[in-house]
Amino acid sequence: MKQDLSKYKNPKGFRGRSAVVVQLWWLVHSILFKPSPQFLYGWRRFLLKSFGAQIGKNVLLRPSVQITYPWKVKIGDNSWIGDEVVLYSLGEIEIGSNTVISQRSYICTGSHDYTDISFPIYQKKITIGDECWLATDVFVAPGLTIGNKAVVGSRSTVLKDVEEGTVNVGSPCKMIKRR
Repeated sequence: MKQDLSKYKNPKGFRGRSAVVVQLWWLVHSILFKPSPQFLYGWRRFLLKSFGAQIGKNVLLRPSVQITYPWKVKIGDNSWIGDEVVLYSLGEIEIGSNTVISQRSYICTGSHDYTDISFPIYQKKITIGDECWLATDVFVAPGLTIGNKAVVGSRSTVLKDVEEGTVNVGSPCKMIKRR
């Protein structure tokens, strides 16, 4: 099959907000979120909530976290989002309470259909349960669920749902034992 990007179009309403709000968020992220001192967790929570994110109590977000569309993100109480984590929230991302997403992890809700000539973009929700730990540099593909109390080891690639209460490692990620 041939690929013709001249036929590509974003689906109507794909971003979930107007282009003005999207640009305003990117500006706020660049000027107020990213350069904020590390200890200003409350400030970053405030900024995200101002753009529609649902952020629980005591959530720790490092200044280098990148969130595409905050209005599509929900994070439960006492969760930690580490340095250089990307929440690529083309679709919804729901993170439970007491969950850690360690540095450089990439939570990816969107991709493209390479089988269609116009290479259309799509989004699928990602759900990460309560009391999970995604160690450093974990990739989570669109549309997946990571069950409560699951652990995903460093540099793992999650391409299918992760069962609750399990320890998982590898690329592709596989369960190695119960937690």
